[in-house]
Amino acid sequence: MITIRHTRAEGTLIEGSSKGDGVFEIVRPYGFRYFPSIGAIGIVRSRDRAAQKGKISEAAAALRQAGHEVETVINEDDRRPFDEAEAERVARAESRSAHYAEGADRAQASSDHLHTQARQRRNAIPMGQPLMPDHYSYRADRNFRDRTHRMEGKAVAEGERASFLAGKAEAAENYQRYRNHPATTLRRIAGLETQLRRIHKWMAGESAGGYKRSLTPEGVAELLREEEETAEQLTFWRTIIAQAEADGFIVYGPSHFTKGDYAQCRNRWYEVLKVNAKSLTVPGGPDIRPVISDAERAYSWNDRMPYDEVTGQMSAARMKELRAKKAERPQQ
Repeated sequence: MITIRHTRAEGTLIEGSSKGDGVFEIVRPYGFRYFPSIGAIGIVRSRDRAAQKGKISEAAAALRQAGHEVETVINEDDRRPFDEAEAERVARAESRSAHYAEGADRAQASSDHLHTQARQRRNAIPMGQPLMPDHYSYRADRNFRDRTHRMEGKAVAEGERASFLAGKAEAAENYQRYRNHPATTLRRIAGLETQLRRIHKWMAGESAGGYKRSLTPEGVAELLREEEETAEQLTFWRTIIAQAEADGFIVYGPSHFTKGDYAQCRNRWYEVLKVNAKSLTVPGGPDIRPVISDAERAYSWNDRMPYDEVTGQMSAARMKELRAKKAERPQQ
């Protein structure tokens, strides 16, 4: 009996399969992969998500056609709390970082060792000594030089591999910092709030996002699960922002600006032309000056600056004062 089981807690996994029984080759076209870490076949990125019933049914049909007895079990209510899932993602990122860093250290050590050996072998050849085809030692000398050349190539390859693994280790190490960055988190919260509003419209039988959702008992049950999960994620990420604010981060909004103020974004200051609910209207164009004002703009159009991209605020009077002081300084 082959069982294709889906829970939100574990994702979609196949039970009852063993190596060489042909199951993997049959289900692979339907998005299934082998996961060495758990020794099982499953659908990629299916944890903490609703079952991909199309892929599951297609895989089950293909297995039955090949002569296997198959059952499918879907339990959408078996799920794990979002904070638990997030903690596991962070732990896995830390594990990946350690794994890649260890591999980078080994590759770099191998590269250094091979470079040293190759250098010693090169030093054993008298400077300027050419190959002598008519000499009895010609073949041994040629083989010696060829091996040295291959050793140098391998040393370079190991050095490149070390750099590649070090980059992956750094990316994994920065996972939580980037994921929890306040600006990224604010954008995520905005997306979740939009999704929650859509869910409420769907539950009321209205269209949202350009379509309606089924209100069959199964469809309503799924919407209720999505509502609960979305609300749980919002609570988690709002806690992250609250901690960032406690640490000194400012969540900018319409109340922080008036027309004529300056907003900082990517180390440049832009004059605020209009304060909107979700963004600021500022002079447009890829200007590279440190201060871009309406009077000194280089481009005729305006741009919108979302509040989650704002990193500083300054009044018009303060900006005028600072620019006047800079103008008074003697030029170097």
